[in-house]
Amino acid sequence: MSEVLFLAHRIPFPPDRGDKIRSCHVLRHIAGLAPVHVACFADDEGDMGHEPDLAAVAASYCLVRRSRTLKVAGLDALASGKPVSLTAFADKRISAFVARLLATRPISAIYVFSGQMAQYVPASFAGRVLMDFVDVDSAKFEAYAQQARFPLGLLYTREARLLSRFESETARRASASLLVTPEEATLFRQRLAPGPDPVILALGNGIDTEFFDPEGMPPAPELAGEGPHLTFTGQMDYPPNVAAVEMFAREVMPQIRAVFPQARFNVVGRAPTLAVRSLEGVHGTLVTGAVIDVRPWLSGADLVVAPLTIARGVQNKVLEAMAMARPVLATPEAATGIPARDGQELVVANGTEALAKAALSLLHDKVRAATIGQSARAFVVEKCGWAGVLAPLADLLGLSGLKGSRVAA
Repeated sequence: MSEVLFLAHRIPFPPDRGDKIRSCHVLRHIAGLAPVHVACFADDEGDMGHEPDLAAVAASYCLVRRSRTLKVAGLDALASGKPVSLTAFADKRISAFVARLLATRPISAIYVFSGQMAQYVPASFAGRVLMDFVDVDSAKFEAYAQQARFPLGLLYTREARLLSRFESETARRASASLLVTPEEATLFRQRLAPGPDPVILALGNGIDTEFFDPEGMPPAPELAGEGPHLTFTGQMDYPPNVAAVEMFAREVMPQIRAVFPQARFNVVGRAPTLAVRSLEGVHGTLVTGAVIDVRPWLSGADLVVAPLTIARGVQNKVLEAMAMARPVLATPEAATGIPARDGQELVVANGTEALAKAALSLLHDKVRAATIGQSARAFVVEKCGWAGVLAPLADLLGLSGLKGSRVAA
């Protein structure tokens, strides 16, 4: 029987942030096709606590607690001429696990989740390699470089240049490379170094519409009383999220509170940076930190906002809010890859003035806002289920017609 090796830069459990949501659903889908062996990293002890979840789906696994500091990874990168993104995820234990697995198991395909993990695919491997870049990391670092001050800007520029070269080399080694949207796939093709054309495909993100269902989901108690409530959800140490909430709290909320003096801006998500925590109380901003369940915060929102100016791929936060039948106000960057209709299933606005104007329009017209929210849920139920989104994986991995089962490794 064919078996699959799944490499991921972060343990897919719990599926509570963008990359983990995608990797978790992909891993479970592949496990339904064939036995799957997993090598991945844990960021912290909280991640390590989810080892039983990994054991439940994997035929065998190697879970490594990542302890290399960014400073050490940076020094290794400078000495080796590699991107920091690679040296930060280099580990002999995973290399040994991969070598042993390929020597002892009938591995016919390797699924690589995120570019950092491509370094573990041996050049001698003769099976299929499916490279899930998700989005174009090198382009992301270029965007960071444009906004960062010296000397950080130089480091980001170096990372973008080296990653771009690595992405081209990796794509040409892979049987096929996946990007999360057609737009991201096009961008990836445009940035390839000269050479043979690799297979580049778009494989989108889905949404669990049974879990993200507004039916019977009461609002968070903190949302009782004054309002209206505008909500942002996300990992709050992720630079694009940080920049988005800073802009919205300081530049858009004053315009909204000029009309709705009790309006609240709820920033919901784990690991808020000092810059995010400093927004507490600024123009009605509440910073929650980590919450047990994001759904009550979405359920009680009058408007969910996604004002990102740097965004790669599909924003899960937007799909989650749409599934919860909430009206969503997004920038063009945050709406990329979601083929919903502006003004019908979500609202798109660009710039602080336009965002404030659109938000006020939706807050004034509750009937229109509710209609957009209901249309949003209908859209994701019809178009964005994970089973349909991931259906092409069987053919891409050469597993069509096989039915997986978990076996001891």
